[in-house]
Amino acid sequence: MRAYTGVIGGSGFYEFLADAKHVEVETPFGAPSAPIAVGDVNGQAVAFLPRHGVKHQFAPHLVNYRANLWALRSLGVRQVYAPCAVGSLVGELGPGAFVVPDQVIDRTYRPQSVYDAEGPVVHIGFADPYCSRLRASLLSSAAPDAPLRDGGTLVVVNGPRFSTKAESRWHRAAGGHVVGMTGLPEASVARELAMCYATVCLVTDHDAGVDGQEAVSHGEVLKIFADNIERLKQLLVRALAAAPPPEPDDAATCRCRRALDGMTLPFELP
Repeated sequence: MRAYTGVIGGSGFYEFLADAKHVEVETPFGAPSAPIAVGDVNGQAVAFLPRHGVKHQFAPHLVNYRANLWALRSLGVRQVYAPCAVGSLVGELGPGAFVVPDQVIDRTYRPQSVYDAEGPVVHIGFADPYCSRLRASLLSSAAPDAPLRDGGTLVVVNGPRFSTKAESRWHRAAGGHVVGMTGLPEASVARELAMCYATVCLVTDHDAGVDGQEAVSHGEVLKIFADNIERLKQLLVRALAAAPPPEPDDAATCRCRRALDGMTLPFELP
């Protein structure tokens, strides 16, 4: 079972493909969050992986991001759409808004790299953390009922707790527009594996401390996500239709896919 394009589902997003085949994949980092489903979307093979597991059993700080990306790459995936739920740090982005960020701030303390064993040191460029071509396919797929904000900074906190009011104000002062718990090291591991990666953030709430907002509950987050899941799925279906066509590894033109050019790796990638 092979697919060139993958989708990683976030909170409340556990199913995507009809009549999919499920593939068990083992990786050097352990098992991914769930067996990977490979199915058809309008004639295109797509791999789908629920980030938190099929029963939402993995909290953000316990998701095996390295295994998830490695497993997808093992099945041929080279570009990944990774929607996630976020809180808003600015008043104009309310619940139900979609944001396609172009920058990210890392406030996590998790295993960060697939290159963490002794051997040749691998430094990757990450100044532009998201694939410009995948971002363009998302932005071109906006619908009247799902307008997209082009650009913004995603702040990624470790979780599983939500931010304090002081932290929210700090994140906003640092230039953040939305805050979530799963965008890193997912995006950076994808770059380490020379995979294209982009996210679309679904705003579920205003973060505590933003314009006088109080604390949000996990139940409220899941409710807003559930209310908007069909809009998100349809956006992804349109983005998949607009996604860049497959390119072989040795002839890829996207900068994401060339991120490891000229480097000596400590092991062979799948």
